[in-house]
Parts: sequence; structure tokens; C-alpha cells
Amino acid sequence: MEFRNIGGSPARSGSVTFGTHIIGALGVDWATITSSRPLPTPIAGGTARSETYTVCVDAWRVPLGMRIETQDVSAVWE
Repeated sequence: MEFRNIGGSPARSGSVTFGTHIIGALGVDWATITSSRPLPTPIAGGTARSETYTVCVDAWRVPLGMRIETQDVSAVWE
């Protein structure tokens, strides 16, 4: 993911939250599991940084025939 700081001062901390959906075999959204990770800081004003994240879900939450999709992502700068 790329995080871009369009402000004038550096972003020194923050977090990114992922909403991973557990989808049944018929397309029904059974649950959403959220997980948070720190942002790749510091990010100077007017620049961008990229980071790769691995999102994990406990195997017992995804029975056979179901799949996961990370559909929601939000970031908070502090």
C-alpha cells in the first residue's frame, strides 16, 4: 500500500486498520475480522511511503468452502 502525506508537516505515528470479511460458499458475508498495524512512519510532508502487510485470520474462523477478502482499509495519522 502507498501512504501519501499531503500536509506540510511530517506524520510521526499512526495505524492502518484492515477489515477482512469471511465469505461463505454462496457469497454470504458471515463475519468481519479487524486487525491493525502501525503506519510506516515517519512520512515527511509532501512525500509517500509504501508498505506491504500480511493479514492473517485464524484457521478455525474460515471453515472449508469459505474464503477471506480484505475489503476495508482505513488509516489514522497521529
